[in-house]
Amino acid sequence: MRARPESDQLAARALRPRVRPGRLTEIPDSKVGQLLAVLDRSGLPGQLEDILAGRPGPSGIRPRTVLAGLMLAVYYTGRATIADAWRVLHFGLRPTARAWLGIPEQAPATAREGIAASRRLYQGLDRITSALDPARCDRRRRLPQADANAHAAAWKDKAGRTAADRLQRLANDLVLTTVQLAQERGHLRAWRGDVGVDATAIPVMAKPDSEHSDSASVEITAGWHFSGGSDKGIFGYSATLLVAAHTRPPGPAGKTQGLVEYPQLCLGLVLDTPTVRTGPNAITLLRHLTELGLPTGTCAADRAYTGCAPANFQIPARRLGYRLALDYKAEDRGVQGSWQGAVLVDGSLACPHIPAALANATHRANDKAVRLRSDELNQAIAQREPYFLKLKQNADARGTIRLQCPAAGPSPSVNCPRRDRLRPHSPRTPGPPQAVIKLGDTRTRASHPAARPTIQLPENEWLAPKTKEELPSVCGASAISVPADAGGDLKTAKFRQDSRYLSSVWDRTYKPIRSHNEGINGRLKSAEMDIGSPKHRRAPGQVAQTLLIAIMISIGNLDILESWLFRSTGEHLTDIDDEPGYGPLSPACESQPRHNAGRHPPPTH
Repeated sequence: MRARPESDQLAARALRPRVRPGRLTEIPDSKVGQLLAVLDRSGLPGQLEDILAGRPGPSGIRPRTVLAGLMLAVYYTGRATIADAWRVLHFGLRPTARAWLGIPEQAPATAREGIAASRRLYQGLDRITSALDPARCDRRRRLPQADANAHAAAWKDKAGRTAADRLQRLANDLVLTTVQLAQERGHLRAWRGDVGVDATAIPVMAKPDSEHSDSASVEITAGWHFSGGSDKGIFGYSATLLVAAHTRPPGPAGKTQGLVEYPQLCLGLVLDTPTVRTGPNAITLLRHLTELGLPTGTCAADRAYTGCAPANFQIPARRLGYRLALDYKAEDRGVQGSWQGAVLVDGSLACPHIPAALANATHRANDKAVRLRSDELNQAIAQREPYFLKLKQNADARGTIRLQCPAAGPSPSVNCPRRDRLRPHSPRTPGPPQAVIKLGDTRTRASHPAARPTIQLPENEWLAPKTKEELPSVCGASAISVPADAGGDLKTAKFRQDSRYLSSVWDRTYKPIRSHNEGINGRLKSAEMDIGSPKHRRAPGQVAQTLLIAIMISIGNLDILESWLFRSTGEHLTDIDDEPGYGPLSPACESQPRHNAGRHPPPTH
């Protein structure tokens, strides 16, 4: 056999995994069992076994072992690399855990044995990514731009989207397993269903496409991610994340009463090309989350999601039962449209005769003016409130709500001559309040007609009053229905939200949820485990990056759960391994009594 060139031998020595004796840590079986329970419960190893069944070539190392090694590597080192997984599996496990994963009892004793063991892990990961990749290509070198474009196009056709959706589902199932465990143990009982959705940058080590040599990037489906307010892009992927959040209770700032206690977990992950499928990716996560039977509350999103086509984000989110809290660009603020005669002002429907000065108070206001609101703007926002339509019926199963005129009902907020003419007071409808009122009663004073603004009708309507049929529906009908899709009115479907924009309620809703998004990003991109560092997940390709990010986020959720439990009760997750869901749940263990599964599971091969 011909000897390998000296250059190849030197390259092989440079890439050879090395053991660092001073940093070897013996991992307890309880921690291995806990992570194996999460992995097995997600169903990811079993589904990968089914996908790989019948493929040519040797079966090699099992997907369960590869994924378990990566999970242990992330937990103990913060890095999702095969080199760290190799060190953990072969030099950090006890005999019992080795038997669970099919790892030889003796660690590699020579360099050749070490290289062979690491190569088996690399090949195991390569088989997984090859089976899940819609357009498998050589990730070790740059391709001509035309070839790369052809491979990237394969991700967009019908078969490619089916494979990509399957990949995202497998990865998200692993993340949601940690959420299910928290749900079953009652840790999320104080959570009301409020979520924040955001996309964060996932940079890669590969360089972008070259403009000079006509060669494409190794990451053929990557792109440029631009964070809000920045004109400098980051080459890589965008990770759409959901976070469990809550709104701030009303009351003076700084008070702690009414605060809720729950672990602020990441509730979902989708890794995709930046600026592509922004809205659909968020809806995919919301659908996966509703399958768990968790409550639905307010979904807060930044302007990237407000700018989506309504059919891609706003409409399906409302139909899933979520209320929306949105922000707007400068050119979208102020009057945005109308629906059945009502005027859409900053996402809320108002009386058609709301004063123009109030409706246009935020027209083309820049971000600085909105963040640091002047006294005049705050006063105009407060004066708008009586003119907004009142909620008569919450959203039904299709996301349709019922709104009524602000002058209607037992507690009108404005005086309207048109409403008084169309619906005069009857014995069942209380008439004007008595002339004598209690001036010391604040509520009584506020309900008096003199304390409410009066709608100013056009002059010609005083001379020739319009009939009920001639008036818009918001004035002629007792209430109007606003479907989730606004009957095809794109502007109403796109901009409508469930909180008065820039009001105190909106501040208590939108700002805390958005801060929770930033908090989960900071937690997952911390020094201990940084999903934003390409060196912590070196395997190239969208498939590998998706799986590695999912593993890192799952471990991040477990870390959040452990920290929250220790802070709240002083317990550890491994202290309560008798409860369902923990301990190795491999097929060989399912027939064993549950109380023994977490302590002495039989080996699986």
